[in-house]
Formats: sequence, C-alpha cells, structure tokens
Amino acid sequence: MIELVELSKRFGSLCAVDGLSLSIERGEVLGFLGPNGAGKSTTMKMITGFLPPTGGKATVCGFDVEQKTQEAQTCMGYLPEGAPLYPDMTPRGLLAFCAAARGLRGTARNSAIGQAVERTELASVVDQRIETLSKGFKRRVGLAQAILHDPPVLVLDEPTDGLDPNQKAQVRSLIREMSADKVVVLSTHILEEVEAVCTRATIIADGRLRFDGTPVELRQRSRFFSSIELHLKGNPEGASRALEGINGVDSVQSLESPEGHTAVRIFPRNKQALLPQVTALASERGWQVEHLFVDPGRLDDVFRVLTRKGSTEERGASSIPNTTSSEQSNDNPETVASKS
Repeated sequence: MIELVELSKRFGSLCAVDGLSLSIERGEVLGFLGPNGAGKSTTMKMITGFLPPTGGKATVCGFDVEQKTQEAQTCMGYLPEGAPLYPDMTPRGLLAFCAAARGLRGTARNSAIGQAVERTELASVVDQRIETLSKGFKRRVGLAQAILHDPPVLVLDEPTDGLDPNQKAQVRSLIREMSADKVVVLSTHILEEVEAVCTRATIIADGRLRFDGTPVELRQRSRFFSSIELHLKGNPEGASRALEGINGVDSVQSLESPEGHTAVRIFPRNKQALLPQVTALASERGWQVEHLFVDPGRLDDVFRVLTRKGSTEERGASSIPNTTSSEQSNDNPETVASKS
C-alpha cells in the first residue's frame, strides 16, 4: 500500500534522503528508526505529499503522491512532527473542522469524532482550549485527527513524544489494535518503541537505508545475542579454560566481579544456544552459580553500529567493538537463573 522507489530529497548541497526504496503492506507496523537528522521526517513529508521529492517516487494506495496528491492524501492519516494545532480551538472544534475537511457530515461526522475522542482518551479535555493543554494531551489531539476518518494508511511522526508511561502504553495498544487492516508507519528514536509495537523495523542514517527486518532480527545482529553471563561464587580453578572447551564457544571474557567471585561472559560461535552445555558443565564441576543470564541482544549497540559514519547495512552488528567490562555486565539481560 506504500511503495517508495529510489526516493530522494536534496536541500541545496545537502542530501537528506538518498535513494530510499521500501514496500509496506497492509497489516504491517513499520518502525522508522534513525538518529536526529537521519531523514525520517523528510521521508514522511514526501510520503504524505507535503514535500516534493528531488528524485524517485512515492505511491500510496496505488496513487502517485506527486501526481495524484489529493487522492493519496485521502487514504492517509498523518501526525506530523510536533503535532501543530490551532491553539485557540478546542479538541472538539478542531476535530469537527478536520471532519468537514475530510468530507464527513451529520451522523457520520459525530460518530467519527466520538470514536476518535474515545480511542485517544480526550473526553476530559475535549472542550478545553488547546493552548491550555499539556504536551501529552496536545499529542493525543494530533493523533485523534489522524485516525478520525479511519484511513487505510497511518503515518505517525513520533506518536508517543511527550506522553507519560501510561499514555504511551495506551497509544501503543491503540496502534496495535488498528494495525490489523492498515499500514502504519511510525518514526521514532526510542528503541523500546520498536519492540513494543512494530512488526518491522527499518533504520536509516544520512538518508540511506541501513537495516530492514523484524525487531527480532535486529536484536540478532547484536554481538551479545545468545552470549551468557556467568557469575560463580569463589574462584574455581580453570573455569575459563573449561568453558572455552565447550563445543560452540567462540571466546570467554572475564568481567569485573567482587573479591572472592568469578564473572565471565561466554560468546557463542555463530550465535548458537549454549545454555544446556554451560549448565551441565557447572553441575559437573560443582561450581556454585550465583547468576546466569542469556543476553537477548542489545538494540542500542546495533543502532550505534548501523548509524555511525561510514557504516553500511551489509556490515551489520558483528563489527560492534568490545565494550568495557562494566558495560557488558547486566545490560538488559534475560534472567535464566539466580540464587544466593
């Protein structure tokens, strides 16, 4: 339903988007990731017809956005960066205005407004001037106008920006609920957002595509994926050497640990699962295991590698350099066992 073919945008000598090609189908929630200045908002403005491309083409619901702008925009709901709103209007008044612009009249208009207010939980402020609302409520008003006409395509630029944790959870739940029969594209620089709501993730940097896959595949690009952090009581002789002897172990790295304790990180070869072998060895040697973690991979490390200068999508996360021992310990691991 959204097709981008070699989409590009230049501002003078600056290339903001450089030959971006993507195809997004109904039922997908695409997380559009990238650092500040990567070209996310520029791409969204071209998709929605608010910015003409320098080269390439964007198609929405079969309509060329540049040639058939109004037809394409009819198919879309758009929450732009910053959610610009008329400050002297109320949410009800703004939604009525947007409904009229979308061609909704009478019962259909009232029903659409009521549903949008309910879905975004705006009832308590629906007749309050927008300029008096908090940033979070303003964002929800912007989201309400985007979903008002129940469009098949939603383009949301940082939809949870300014929301508190409860509001974020509610908006993410709403996006998941609506996504079954829609295309949803949301930009964010919040990595947790991708796992919370997206079925697919793309990363762009310097206007170029660096990654396109599922959130799970993104984690699997991490150097730490399937590595095991093992903490032992005491200093059992030859522990590291014994662990290195396990079939499938690539390397064993010592970590900082309190006196009288041993801590290591075990890196698998080809990211294979090593938990059964490690636990079997610990039992066989009689080691006193205090903590055992299987690392699910670290999105922040993958993100840094893919978005740094000179990186390409093909290089992947295998090139992540070693971090310090303190960084490698207890960074969002999945606890498998813990005992004192």
